[in-house]
Amino acid sequence: MKRIYTRTGDKGMTGIHGGERVPKDDIRIEANGTLDELNAVLGIVRTLLPAEDSLQEDLHGIQRDLMTVMSLVATPSAKRDSNPNSLPQDLVSGCEAMIDRLTEQAGTSEAFLLPGGTPAAAHLQLARTVCRRAERHLWTLHRQDPLPEDILQYVNRLSDLFFTMARLDLQRQSWPEERWQAFAYKRKSGK
Repeated sequence: MKRIYTRTGDKGMTGIHGGERVPKDDIRIEANGTLDELNAVLGIVRTLLPAEDSLQEDLHGIQRDLMTVMSLVATPSAKRDSNPNSLPQDLVSGCEAMIDRLTEQAGTSEAFLLPGGTPAAAHLQLARTVCRRAERHLWTLHRQDPLPEDILQYVNRLSDLFFTMARLDLQRQSWPEERWQAFAYKRKSGK
């Protein structure tokens, strides 16, 4: 039986796509570690939802796309053409369509919400915050080694999607939203 441990990271270095070794606290590793954490949180959310819930398929697709995103993030831009993994052409527009579809079901949001409510909604709010942290790391990496724009746009949209999913779960469970205050841009425009 082959061992899962390799001992190659014992000195604080790790491998990235293409064979290069970088420090374990390199921004590329930080970004990917946060995307991996996000994917794990989504796995928890899926365990909290009934098997027949329509969000299962949506979340499963997102998890698969995140694995591809992580592969591309792990690849320096100079070697990205040699990475056999590719993202769907409709990655960003598909995410936007999902947000629109779920917003039709949940209704529009007018306020910041306190995270909590149902276990699934609380974990979707956690996914939203982990996603925002991943996005910050990706932008730091992008300034050092450009990433595909669709990855940056997709991760930005995902946090909105998780907020929408959390609201939908609250509604489905007849759990009231705990509002903090109205969105500032909606107060200014008189909406």
